[in-house]
Amino acid sequence: MDGWTQTMSAGPLLGIAAVAVLLLLVMIIRLKVHAFLALIVVSLLTALATRIPFDAIVPTLVQSFGGTLGAVALLVGLGAMLGKLVEYSGGARVLADRMIALFGEKRAPFALGVASLLMGFPIFFDAGLIVMLPIIFAVARRLGGPILLYAMPAAAAFSVMHVFLPPHPGPVTASEFYEANLGLLMLTGVVLAFPMWWISGYMWGKFVARRYPFTLNKALFGELQEEEVFHPPSVGTVIFILLLPLLLIFMNTGLDFLRSLGTVDESQGWFQLMRAIGSTPVALLISTLVAMLVLGRRRGVDGSALEKVLDSALAPICSVVLITGAGGMFGGVLRASGIGDALSDSLGDLGLPVIVAAYLVAVIMRLAQGSATVALVTAAGLMAPAVIGGDFSAMQVVSITLATAAGSVFAGHVNDSGFWLVGRLLGMDVKTTLKTWTVQQTLESLVGFAFAYLIFVLF
Repeated sequence: MDGWTQTMSAGPLLGIAAVAVLLLLVMIIRLKVHAFLALIVVSLLTALATRIPFDAIVPTLVQSFGGTLGAVALLVGLGAMLGKLVEYSGGARVLADRMIALFGEKRAPFALGVASLLMGFPIFFDAGLIVMLPIIFAVARRLGGPILLYAMPAAAAFSVMHVFLPPHPGPVTASEFYEANLGLLMLTGVVLAFPMWWISGYMWGKFVARRYPFTLNKALFGELQEEEVFHPPSVGTVIFILLLPLLLIFMNTGLDFLRSLGTVDESQGWFQLMRAIGSTPVALLISTLVAMLVLGRRRGVDGSALEKVLDSALAPICSVVLITGAGGMFGGVLRASGIGDALSDSLGDLGLPVIVAAYLVAVIMRLAQGSATVALVTAAGLMAPAVIGGDFSAMQVVSITLATAAGSVFAGHVNDSGFWLVGRLLGMDVKTTLKTWTVQQTLESLVGFAFAYLIFVLF
């Protein structure tokens, strides 16, 4: 859309965005239109209503869909294969039994959440959730409780780590825009991550599990497997398989962290090679190949039998991938229309404190286009001159960075690909996902901002 400029004001654009979201909800919830079709239709209508040039509408739809699908399909597809191997081999059940023996049945949701916090340090939200879900489902099936009691604390843990802590791309980029001390940001984020998760993830998970006590009726990657497994892997083997992608990804994010500090030269060949090996898709590919050998061939599952196991992992996640891609399409249309930019520009005239303004700009960007990372990076770019030009202490700059991150996670809804990923993987319809996951994201945002503002006032 080179040369095209949005001429509509913030008011009409905001109205179009609100009507688009409402129409999408009516089509899916009331009219029972399949979410994939509804997202495509509403994306097309939104593009027309916001006056995106006719010759740019289809390319915008396709590019937004393909951009989301390219990232999600590889992660979900490879993660599904890896998860299926862990599940089929009996590894998920073995690890679930060991966790329950160590922590007890009552502490199982807490243990899963803490494990997800640790796993979420190097790994992205969607990839971490895919890798962890077989264990979550195995624990839920073993104990027979509501799936949200076990899944919500874990999903919230990955969200907290992805949004607030380096070396994830959003907070790292925001710290560069604000010229925040990255080490201080990481230290503060680590201290705050647990209470943020405990309130918005663990306690909220216990609450929604009582409100929506549906149990697990199918496995993550197909029908439940209840038959006896012969020669299951050891707990150590399962932990190794699960940690392998985390170690590879941690190498990637660690190198990126060192690059941001200026301690390594990113033009070096070894640096680029190690970054490629540690990228999430390659890390999951390597881990899946290792799992095929360790959990498949060494246990006597070979040839066409192993192929069928892996193939059975892909069919159940096809709908998840397509709907997630369509959610990214809707968010891409909203971004291309200039809705978020128009709203953030109009907010600048309100004369709010910088930390409050940064939070609200991030909230608006999040609501307008969906992606938390895009909202955080965009809001930080818009607010950077005010932050750098202000007389703030190093700790206050860190608090503004955290406040911006908090705003970027606010109320993830139908234009967020993560909304569809969580809802579909946990077997929830749109209404239930809004009442559980969207509220969790809102709570996480408000708690995060409260902590950030408290730091800003005290330091």
